[in-house]
Amino acid sequence: MSVATAPAQPRAGALLRRPAVVAALAVLAVCVPSAEQNASSSVSVTAADVGGVVLVVVALLTLRRRGWPDAGGVWWAFAGLAVVFAIATLTSQDPLASLSGFVRYVEVFVVIPVAVVVVLRDRVDAALMGGAVLLAGVIEGGVGVWQYLTGTGASFGGRDVRAVGTFGALEIMGMATVVGYAIVIAVGLALVLRGTARVALFGLAGGLAVPLLLSLSRGALIATVAAVAVMVTAVAALTGGRYVVRVLVFGTAAVVVVTAFAPAAATEVGARLATIGTSTSTPDRSVQDRYDLWQTALSIWADHPVNGVGLKQFAAFRDSRAPLSLSSGSDVADASLSFRREPLLSPHNMYLLVLSEQGVIGLLAFAGLLLGLMVRLARAISRRSDRTAWRVAALGALTWTAANFAFGDIGGPTTVLLSLMLGLVAWAVQDGAPA
Repeated sequence: MSVATAPAQPRAGALLRRPAVVAALAVLAVCVPSAEQNASSSVSVTAADVGGVVLVVVALLTLRRRGWPDAGGVWWAFAGLAVVFAIATLTSQDPLASLSGFVRYVEVFVVIPVAVVVVLRDRVDAALMGGAVLLAGVIEGGVGVWQYLTGTGASFGGRDVRAVGTFGALEIMGMATVVGYAIVIAVGLALVLRGTARVALFGLAGGLAVPLLLSLSRGALIATVAAVAVMVTAVAALTGGRYVVRVLVFGTAAVVVVTAFAPAAATEVGARLATIGTSTSTPDRSVQDRYDLWQTALSIWADHPVNGVGLKQFAAFRDSRAPLSLSSGSDVADASLSFRREPLLSPHNMYLLVLSEQGVIGLLAFAGLLLGLMVRLARAISRRSDRTAWRVAALGALTWTAANFAFGDIGGPTTVLLSLMLGLVAWAVQDGAPA
């Protein structure tokens, strides 16, 4: 694939004056450890949330100088989501309790993504933000590997070996999410770029595979594999099978290297991954709880099929519809946190959470946004331009998000990272002249 010659790099002073720097800092803010929070707490403000607010303010100032970028139908998709959130709040079984959910959903799925589109105007801006994602992945992955080696991670099987990065046991999916996005961005860019950049990015992705495995997160691993497969397929459609063969050979070599350097982790990783296909006859406790929560969400939706029970109302309706096999909570512990049980307040599936709280109307709007962005990205990639590398990476990030939503939902500091990635995707689908 031919790639246009990169333009001269701007000086450091010019880079720092770009509004996109704030988006990059918001990404890195996700890595800042937060004060210990209880999962049942209704309000938890993190450094990432503050970064998101600052980004929105900078975006408003940028709008005054530059005006709205031409993002076509993307704006209507985001606006439609905001309307659906408002309907779910007004028709909620408890509108006052749903109000905080409305604010959070609008922030996560509308305001912050739109702010990212406003501050990203060219490939240099995208590189600032993408570089921040890669750096965040390296930071979290490095901390995670250290936790495994020193036995200071979250508890798994009676040993503090589960890699959780700077997030701690209360945010067990945090590190896996950051590392997963970093791998996807690295592979997406490497599939299109050439020379030293390609080698370095593939090497980085291979290295980050180690902490991803040590996170013992089944959902994040599945999402990462799915995202890489979609990106390879997209690039194969442009370049032909020969290139795919080279990528697969490189990928196989990377897997061999990772396996060779992490034999000690094979027991924990193998035991965890073996439960992905566990049947209900001899399940991992977490697997059975997840099945029960999914059943509960479907039961709630069956009683309120059109508009659901309202934002942040799943927990209020859970006990009246949950099967008796659902446990009282999830065991949580790490080297600095005493053992505790955290309540299961969501179905751990974003689609079922939306379905139960917002009904069919909400699910159609939510899925419509994801599918619409994916279709537009695929079309944009097929046209080829100087943005192709970022569009492939964005396609991977969107695929990772969509796949991970089958195993988790929003919550914690990485929710802001999700918002920022949606913004990067929305920027990538723009049909403006190549930057």
